[in-house]
Amino acid sequence: MHGTVDGFGYGLVTPLVACLMACLGGALGLRCTTRALLVAHSWRPGWLALGSAAIGSGIWTTHFVAMMGFTVRGAPIHYDRPTTYASLAVAIVMVGVGVFIVGYKGATGSALFTGGTVTGLGVASMHYLGMAGMQFDGTFEYNTLTVAASVVIAVVAATAALWAAGQVRGFLWSVGASLVMGLAVTGMHYTGMAALSVHLHGTGGTPAPGESPAALLAPMLIGPLAFLVLAGVVVLLDPLMVMGHKDWVPVVHEPGVPARAPAARPARRPAPGPGHAATGPGRRSPASRSPRTPQNR
Repeated sequence: MHGTVDGFGYGLVTPLVACLMACLGGALGLRCTTRALLVAHSWRPGWLALGSAAIGSGIWTTHFVAMMGFTVRGAPIHYDRPTTYASLAVAIVMVGVGVFIVGYKGATGSALFTGGTVTGLGVASMHYLGMAGMQFDGTFEYNTLTVAASVVIAVVAATAALWAAGQVRGFLWSVGASLVMGLAVTGMHYTGMAALSVHLHGTGGTPAPGESPAALLAPMLIGPLAFLVLAGVVVLLDPLMVMGHKDWVPVVHEPGVPARAPAARPARRPAPGPGHAATGPGRRSPASRSPRTPQNR
């Protein structure tokens, strides 16, 4: 029999908070990725790893905050702990692969396409693996076309976000990119949920084994949120990463890494001293005239 699904058990609260988490994780992760493009080679892996973990944690938290409002009438839902945390690992690892590709190859061409595709697939994989960790007296079925649409949204959003991170611009640019990423991740989640239909096995079955939502909420939300707070502290302690500057020059120059040569300053001519005649256009000062030699007479 078909089950009645409600994805907005708390009204607009869960979608808004979920979008906020996606924006927060995206903002921190993209600023770390931008910062990685501007530091020496030895520091780059650390910034990229921090950015990957921030984006992955933000996406994972977004999913489960949104799932707090998801209910199936007549079927208590439980969560399998290993599968649930495996979805977090998948999100961080696959996002990390995409971020490292862009961090070392640049946000252009095939590197951007590959990194954005891997990152988007990581977002979608986290979503559907997290759904697989839900256990109840029934099964989930998905509409193939709607699932494909959700994956496309994730890939396009990830590619756009990584491209924005590679532009090495200021704070407002990154805020806009994080908002786009947050809205797209939230939209991907609810698009995937729109593809869902529930078939219950019966009306009086035994609840499926697994962790209850109340037992899983504390470690599920407190851990990633604490990490996002720590990542935010790291960002705030780095003024260059917060404000950004369009004239930053990378320490190292590698193919694909944004680089701008510092503007050359015109040389200042010394002021003429006593006894020196002023020189105009086309005239040379007496000191600069070469001595007359037999060759140049």
